[in-house]
Amino acid sequence: MISINPEQQTERDNYKLLIGSVIPRPVALVTTMSSEGVLNAAPFSYFNIVTADPPMVSLAVQRKNGASKDTARNAAATGTFVVHIADEAYIRELNHTAAPLPPEKSEVEAAGLTPIASEAIAVPGVAEAKIRMECVLERSIPLGGKEQGPSVDLLIGRVVRFHIEEELYESGRIDPHGLQPISRLAGNSYARLGDIFELERPK
Repeated sequence: MISINPEQQTERDNYKLLIGSVIPRPVALVTTMSSEGVLNAAPFSYFNIVTADPPMVSLAVQRKNGASKDTARNAAATGTFVVHIADEAYIRELNHTAAPLPPEKSEVEAAGLTPIASEAIAVPGVAEAKIRMECVLERSIPLGGKEQGPSVDLLIGRVVRFHIEEELYESGRIDPHGLQPISRLAGNSYARLGDIFELERPK
């Protein structure tokens, strides 16, 4: 096997190894509200579950030249955000929200997505997603980087409301085939849900 010391590589080289190895990654579309009332949206594949007691999710928002991105900055300011699960029905619109717009422009509007009011928080979600989670910011943790400052803001969100398309929900469970989730690979590549198989856990 090839042995690589990450300290002897550039950040980009380590990035390529990580995104090519840790696959597939779930994708979240996250909406936040700026202090000026602009509804921001951005996709993230550095995203996962933290715990179910209470329900929490994590989101790693990479900084740009040491500065926090709109999502991290808005979430810290308002203490709230909405996480949407990426699915096939709106993946092109979701991808459009990755465009580098200035803070005063709404990616939701630019992508042609439909804002929908939340129940427990002030930040709207988008109606196109089959699953969305209203979140309260539990903690924002700056991590990584060098002497100049952190390279990422790790957001931990506590889910205060689940919204699930009725057809997907049965006896407390989600139908993965109906959800048609999209996952992230490396480069410009995405993946659909593939074959599903079961293995019993050892007893």
